[in-house]
Amino acid sequence: IMPRSKEIQEQMRTEVIEIYQSGKGYKAISKALGLQRTTVRAIIHKWQKHGTVVNLPRSGRPTKITPRAQRRLIREVTKDPRTTSKELQASLASIKVSVHDSTIRKRLGKNGLHGRFPRRKPLLSKKNIRARLNFAKKHLNDCQDFWENTLWTDETKVELFGRQMSRYIWRKRNTAFQKKNIIPTVKYGGGSVMVWGCFAASGPGRLAVIDGTMNSTVYQKILKENVRPSVRQLKLKRSWVLQQDNDPKHTSKSTSEWLKKNKMKTLEWPSQSPDLNPIEMLWHDLKKAVHARKPSNKAELQQFCKDEWAKIPPERCKRLIASYCKRLIAVIAAKGDPTSYLVQGAITFSHRAM
Repeated sequence: IMPRSKEIQEQMRTEVIEIYQSGKGYKAISKALGLQRTTVRAIIHKWQKHGTVVNLPRSGRPTKITPRAQRRLIREVTKDPRTTSKELQASLASIKVSVHDSTIRKRLGKNGLHGRFPRRKPLLSKKNIRARLNFAKKHLNDCQDFWENTLWTDETKVELFGRQMSRYIWRKRNTAFQKKNIIPTVKYGGGSVMVWGCFAASGPGRLAVIDGTMNSTVYQKILKENVRPSVRQLKLKRSWVLQQDNDPKHTSKSTSEWLKKNKMKTLEWPSQSPDLNPIEMLWHDLKKAVHARKPSNKAELQQFCKDEWAKIPPERCKRLIASYCKRLIAVIAAKGDPTSYLVQGAITFSHRAM
């Protein structure tokens, strides 16, 4: 069918309606005017719905992405979330749909699919996954008193110029290098301190700054100076249990013998499971509070760490332990895979495999 001008198109649509009103069917109208039957049906449906055959005002430029192309986009990003908008653009070009990659991003956004930075999670082996799942199932029905008498421990690194909490800023063009729009950096990170800490349901325990390289001997010294004082401070019962991860310094032969000699019962722990240790949430709180005070040197950084750790409210600790069962349920629901119970900063600031 040859293309027609707007006036001829409207005249043709009017003729379709006139013939239809005279009692003719779609097939007869199609044959009489040389139009496809689907076109005739669309014209009549529009007239029945709106009472006119004139082009109705549109809200904007017609979309180039057809329903078929949209289904293709959704199917491809669902299959592989790492697919880029440029790759999707090339995929649509293969079915003769040419659109800008920003159009693709907007269309995916309208369908609830948004570009986001992927969350960082520990890489889990099948053995790790199985151990996590077994741990969760084994302890799911433990009484709350058991968790309240667990001393949770861990180490972490706090940087003098820590990573910023936000990735974006709002600014105008050509203002990228204004002082308020930049994040100052220092070569080699400006220094950092390694700290060991512990807490229980009743509140934060001691925090120790680690001098030099951390090894089994240093770790045992930290335990000797801080564990029992913390247990007394937090008023744990005689049946208390020490939680520690599977860092080699924690599980070495000499450390295991030291723990046995000092009659410290430890909680069997699955590797690569920071999301099962609620102290990670307190590390996040600590770093946020310390960086808000803007320490200018390592001495201030150490002091601020001690100050802010002591300020952690006992209520915060109590809530973390009161909801511990939910972490176990989440691990079981995820079949041993990582859960949402892991602060992004816990991986960002991590200094070793857990």
